[in-house]
Amino acid sequence: MVPLGGGGGLMRADSLTATIDGLDETLAAVDAFDLALEAGLLRPRPDRAEGLTGLAHAVAGTPLAARVAEAAGKAVAGAATEDHFLALAAARAALLGSAHDALTARVEEATGRPRGEESAPAHGERQAANLHTAARSWLCDLARRGWRGIDHDVVAGAARIVSAMLADPALRRPATLLDGFAAELAASCPGASLARVPARRWADLWTRAMLLTLPGASGTPTAETATGRLLPLGVDLQEHATAVQAQVHAVFEPADGSAPRLVRASVSAPKPDTVVGAGLWQLLRPHMSLLTALGEGRSMDLADMPLAGGDLIWSDEHARPGEPADPFATARVALATAADPATAPLDRHPARIAVPVFLEGYTVRKDDGALTFTVAGHPLAVDADRVPAAGPLTPQAIAGSAACIGLLRWDAGAYRVQPLAVETIVRKKAVAVHAGAWAGGTADKAGVRAEKAATDALAALRERAGRLLRK
Repeated sequence: MVPLGGGGGLMRADSLTATIDGLDETLAAVDAFDLALEAGLLRPRPDRAEGLTGLAHAVAGTPLAARVAEAAGKAVAGAATEDHFLALAAARAALLGSAHDALTARVEEATGRPRGEESAPAHGERQAANLHTAARSWLCDLARRGWRGIDHDVVAGAARIVSAMLADPALRRPATLLDGFAAELAASCPGASLARVPARRWADLWTRAMLLTLPGASGTPTAETATGRLLPLGVDLQEHATAVQAQVHAVFEPADGSAPRLVRASVSAPKPDTVVGAGLWQLLRPHMSLLTALGEGRSMDLADMPLAGGDLIWSDEHARPGEPADPFATARVALATAADPATAPLDRHPARIAVPVFLEGYTVRKDDGALTFTVAGHPLAVDADRVPAAGPLTPQAIAGSAACIGLLRWDAGAYRVQPLAVETIVRKKAVAVHAGAWAGGTADKAGVRAEKAATDALAALRERAGRLLRK
C-alpha cells in the first residue's frame, strides 16, 4: 500500500501486477484476426482462416455469437459481404472493449476512485446514408485485399468519399479518420514491399472506421455545462509531423458542491515540420487560455463551459484565470476523491487508457536507460519516451524524483506511468518540474531559444505564404 499524501487515499500497486484471467487469450484472438486481415480476406489461406474462426469462438455465448460465426464462415469461403465484415469488426471491437474494461477495473482497484456514470450519446439526424455506404464499400475492399495487397489505385478510392464527407459538419469525425487512414496507407504503398506491417494499428483504424459507418455510431455523449473551479494536474503533449495536440488533465470542483470529477480539455493545431520543442506552444496558446494558467500555476474559474462525458469543449468565453493552484497540492488533496470519467463505447480500447495518478514513496531503478518505479515492492515501468521535449521535465529529473503526477497507461502487456510532473532535488533544493511548465511562456534559457527559433520559422513561412498569395 502506497500513501498518496496528506489528503488521503492509498494506491494498491499489487493490483497492477496481478494476472487478469482471460486477457492473454482475448488479445491472442485479436492478433490472429489481424494476421488474417493483413493477408486479405478475399481468399484467406487455411493458416490465416484460423484467425477468423478463433474470433468467432472468442465471442461464443455473447449476443454477437450467431452473426459472427456466420460472418467467419463466409469469410473463410471467400464470400463475405459488407454485413459480414461489419460483424467481424464489431466482434474485434467487443474483444478489445472487454480487455479495456478488465484493465480499467484493475486501475480502479489500485486508485480506489469512483467512476462517473456513463451518459447516453446524443444522436444527430440520420443522414448521408449513401456516404456511409460508400465508405463501408471502400473499407471492405481494403479488407478483401489485405494490407499486403494495397496499391495507390485502391487507396485513392477514399479521396472522393472524404471530400464529400468534409462538406457535412456532422460527418467530420469519420471523414477525418478516413482521411488520415488513407494518407497513412498511401505512404506505405505498395503493401507487398513493406518490411513490416503495423497490423494492430491498421486493424484498429479499419475497425473504428467500419463501425462509424453505422447510423448513430458517431453520436457524442449528451452535453452538459460545467460551472466551478478547474484545478490543472498536468498536460500531455502529442506531436505529429503536421499537427500537435495538448490535452490538459484536471480536477473539476463544481460550484454546487457536488463531488469533484476528473476532466480533460484538449486543443490541437496544424504545424509545419520546422516547428518543434518549446515552439509548439506558440501554435496552441492562442486557442486556449488554460495553457497560460497551467504555465503560471493557476486554477481556472468556469461558467457554463460545455462538457461532454469527461471532455470539456473548451471556449475561452466561459473561463477566466483563478487563484494560484499547486498541482501537487491538488494531487494530494483532491485527486483521491475525484470520479474518473466513464469511457464512451467506441473508445473502449487498451491503448486509450490514460488515468491520472499520484505516486510518492517509491524508489527509482535505472537499467540500460529504462526507468522503473518500485512502488510498495512492485515494479512500475516509466514511459519516459512520452515526455515531450517542449518542457523542462527530463529523464534525469524523473530518476531523481520523490513524487510524481502521471498518466497510468497500459502498453506492451504491462501498466506504465507517463510522468506529467515530478518533485525532485535541484541544487539541494526541493522543486517541482512540470512537462507543461513552458505552456504559458518561459524565462528558461533553453525554452527561450526554442521559442525564438519557432518565431523565426513561423515568420519566414508567413512571409513566403504571403508572397505566394500576392502572386
